[in-house]
Amino acid sequence: MKRELTKEDKELAEAGYEHLSRPKTQGKKDGGEAKLDNVDIHEHKLPFKELQSELDTAFDPKDPERSPGLSGDEAKARLTRYGANVLTPPKKKSALRKYLDCLLSMFNVLLIIAGILEYILLGVDFKDNFPNTYLGGILIAVAFLNAFIEFYQLQKSEAILASFLAMIPPSSRVVRDGTLMTVPAADLVKGDIVLRSGDKTPADLILFSASDLKVDNSSLTGESEPQERFARPQGVQARPVEAENLLFNSTLIVNGEGWGVVVRTGDHTMIGQIAALTGSETGKKSPLAVEIGRFVMMVSAIAILFAIIFFVVGITTVYKGKGEQTVTFAVSILVAFVPEGLPSVVTLLLSIAAKRMAAQNVLVKDLQGVETLGSLTLLATDKTGTLTRNQMTVTNLWSGLRMYTAFQSNNDSQETEAFSINAPGMREMVDVAALNSHIKFDRTDLPFEQRKILGDATETGLIRFAGKHIADYDAYQKQHPRVFEIPFNSSNKWALVIVEKAHQNGHLTSYIKGAPERVLAKCSTYLKDGEEFPITDEFKAEYDKAYDYMASRGHRVIACAQKLLHSDVYDASYEFSKTDGKYPSTEYCFCGLISLEDPPKHGVREAIGTLRLAGIKVMMVTGDHPKTAEAIARKINLVLGETKESLSKKTGRPIEEIYDDEVDAVVIHGDDIDGLQGWQWDQIFSKNEIVFARTSPQHKLEIVKRAQALGHIVGVTGDGVNDSPALKKADLGIAMNISGSDVSKEAANMILLDDNFASTVKGVAEGRQIFVNLKRSIQYTITHSTPEVIPQLLYVVVPIPLPLPAILILVIDLGFELFVALSFAWDKPETKDGLMRMAPRKPVNERTITSLKRRALRRTKTLRRDPETNEVVQPSRMSRLMARLKAPFTRQFWEEALERSEDETLVDAKLLSYSYLEAGIIEMAGALVAYFVVFFKNGFTPDDLRRAQTALTASPPITYFTKTSPDFINSRGQVITASKQVDALAQAQSIVYLSIFIIQCFNVFAVKAKFRAPFGKSIVGNYYNFAGILAGACLGMFIIYTPPLHVVFGGTDRLSPLYWLIPAAFGVLLLVWSSVRVLLMRRSIEQSRVKDIKGLMMFPTMRTMSMRSKH
Repeated sequence: MKRELTKEDKELAEAGYEHLSRPKTQGKKDGGEAKLDNVDIHEHKLPFKELQSELDTAFDPKDPERSPGLSGDEAKARLTRYGANVLTPPKKKSALRKYLDCLLSMFNVLLIIAGILEYILLGVDFKDNFPNTYLGGILIAVAFLNAFIEFYQLQKSEAILASFLAMIPPSSRVVRDGTLMTVPAADLVKGDIVLRSGDKTPADLILFSASDLKVDNSSLTGESEPQERFARPQGVQARPVEAENLLFNSTLIVNGEGWGVVVRTGDHTMIGQIAALTGSETGKKSPLAVEIGRFVMMVSAIAILFAIIFFVVGITTVYKGKGEQTVTFAVSILVAFVPEGLPSVVTLLLSIAAKRMAAQNVLVKDLQGVETLGSLTLLATDKTGTLTRNQMTVTNLWSGLRMYTAFQSNNDSQETEAFSINAPGMREMVDVAALNSHIKFDRTDLPFEQRKILGDATETGLIRFAGKHIADYDAYQKQHPRVFEIPFNSSNKWALVIVEKAHQNGHLTSYIKGAPERVLAKCSTYLKDGEEFPITDEFKAEYDKAYDYMASRGHRVIACAQKLLHSDVYDASYEFSKTDGKYPSTEYCFCGLISLEDPPKHGVREAIGTLRLAGIKVMMVTGDHPKTAEAIARKINLVLGETKESLSKKTGRPIEEIYDDEVDAVVIHGDDIDGLQGWQWDQIFSKNEIVFARTSPQHKLEIVKRAQALGHIVGVTGDGVNDSPALKKADLGIAMNISGSDVSKEAANMILLDDNFASTVKGVAEGRQIFVNLKRSIQYTITHSTPEVIPQLLYVVVPIPLPLPAILILVIDLGFELFVALSFAWDKPETKDGLMRMAPRKPVNERTITSLKRRALRRTKTLRRDPETNEVVQPSRMSRLMARLKAPFTRQFWEEALERSEDETLVDAKLLSYSYLEAGIIEMAGALVAYFVVFFKNGFTPDDLRRAQTALTASPPITYFTKTSPDFINSRGQVITASKQVDALAQAQSIVYLSIFIIQCFNVFAVKAKFRAPFGKSIVGNYYNFAGILAGACLGMFIIYTPPLHVVFGGTDRLSPLYWLIPAAFGVLLLVWSSVRVLLMRRSIEQSRVKDIKGLMMFPTMRTMSMRSKH
């Protein structure tokens, strides 16, 4: 990076980001308000007693966890009576409509039009065009069959995906028979007592207890801001949509927690009654879908263009005045160019890959997402629960300027003392951990140690620790009931609770815990040896030292503080309130720091190393402290190099004197993100190792948008409700199944069933292999176009007898070709490192970013702006159309079109060169040599063939090679009768067909050669290739050598198998050329290989507890 950025540099850096800062206009949902008023919900108006009576249930507003709820038998009876709590899915396309969509794809439409044309010709001249009856019928039948194969594959893949989704049903925590349990959301019934926090609401609920609960109703009402919800004992006399005590099905709880009673389920809920608001599918296409669509249009255009050219050439030469035959000839050219089986191959490839990934615990919700994972260039991953085990253990406590260890560790410094509950400050720390907590237990009738704790990992770790040092946990909680609380949220980063705990000056105590910097800001004193001392600079220095000691080991650090509330201010009648700040928020006493370790998961270190060696930039986006995040990142291969801070510490130079180009890693604090400018974002993303710490969900979304603006294909892993916007926005959202919320699973395209981050490596490899296999399949399939089209060209230009009739072209394309093309789906990687050591197929580097930004800058300079507001004036549809028509006549258009690109597309110049010019020419030469040899053996030299064919245009015209043709005298003076002419043509056309088949059998292996010659187990190890070849061979022999079929296909049983040796020799030549090509392309392949990364640790994380970081 440059040390000084010029104005032009900054202007270029801002280009491409301008759309991110543009304000979006809020669209109104037409008629939505009227529909929201006409819903059948009235229970929100009832007082609690009447509500319990109407629903025939029982709940306790003061102690919701002790609510009896429904009995298990009653819940079953109600489920049978009212039905499952599921919404009727939106109306899907019928099977017929789906089949018609497949039928009306570009390739099939071309075939149907060609078939109809043949029947039109039949009506014009029935006698001369009678053989075309078969051709027209077969063309149309092929289109319908092709559509059926694609339709069948789609139906099959949809069934696979549906079975995947059935494996991860949404769940809900509910009280039944007085016990808190987890049940599938579909089993909820009216009257159930439900606990909700940080997830999607499973049914319509009336709140009877709530704590700082906020709900996002935007999916229902369009309100962008989260709405606060409360328990109202007397009910609320308002419209359901405005009721403060109602939570609606499918809305998101973004803050706090609440207890509610179910009043509506399934289609009877608010969202179920408003069919118009149930949402629809998004039309966002994957990169693969876009490329396939582009390829289909390109090939169709080429096919139509060549068909028209050959029609014109044919009607002016060999077919003078014979329009019907010329049309048939043009149709054969059209058929030769169109790879009819491609849609089926694509769907089958993706279905097989999705099944393979499911076996490895990776569920794919969208087939195209499999390939998207293979083309990722950047993966933004959460830390807790994704990279780490989400099993928090208390390791160290710091209080009164002394450090304590909670378990035996050889890595602690000598000054660290063993934890004792009687040590100064430890009792207060345990009280904060135990009383300021939102955890729940699955059962309360078991001893504390045997209970399952329901809550987040940090709280679970703190309660496990506190519970060991409290004799009777349940009695302790009852002894100190809560008076007021503010739950933790991602913006405050602290939680506050006021409990009845007596002291010298009153009966209430306020406890606060959370991010250390936020908690310390609320404190004026600190606790030491049971006394309070004012916070001084010396204390802050010791605090920083302790914080650094804990965080630099990768531990999560929580601060605890307390305030003993004086009864003269906070008496029994004092009303605490969060909204108007009527609660103690300052003058706290700092109790100390607690560190918890969440060790990295096994396999994460190797997984991140593998992804980085595959050219994928992996960055951490976490809410943790920067030091904690960096320490964990260093343990798991995510950060290896120096940051400005670590380099400053190492060299003793001030941070300000260290330039960006001296370091390769960067740790960004969330507080800095909002103020970053375009050029600063560019500097961040230019680093290989990036950690974003102390981030909010909005920051995560912003990071994804900024990365996409630079051309990155972004993957995001997440498990919380707040991750859902980033998961949706990303090119590929990856959610966790065990620790993930229902909302995150819904927003994601892919779900890791076992929460194993290492599964993403398998997914990336699978996605890349799909692309390789699809490319091979296309490369193989379109190779036959050259040996099909060039002989047809010779037929009209030289001319020679027709080497390959249209019907045999169809047999090639949809006979053996389809079998073999499908078999590529089971191909394995060519080499061990061939997939996961190559750069992504659309790499993002300085050159690609600069190119992208230059284009963006040119666009922004041509935009019209309002002179007063300076806002962009959107062009009209007509203006856009005119601009598109003018574009090809501008220099800029051609500069952009011809600009060198490092992207590897599905169909690129190398693929087209191989298929049409290299392998295609070898196949054409083999087919034509065989064609001329067979004719020569039957008495025709090439010159004889030309003479025989030009007789068609002589005056009077003479037609040879039919049953009624006159005898032909060849150049050697031999007389060849009509029957021998017909047999010679049948043999020649048969050998051309078989030549293409035989050389294509060799091509199956030649297309696989990229890193090494086309030999060896990896090349020939796919037995399905041989099955496809065998099926094609059986079909070929059947068509050529079965006499009854000669009427339709024109084969002959008199063709000697010795002629097969000619194409076989050319097949060997193709393998030789393929080997030479590997040598010629070795240098360019080496350049796209990712270089080794110094310092990568590719061994398992054997021991993770309390490993001190080197930095």
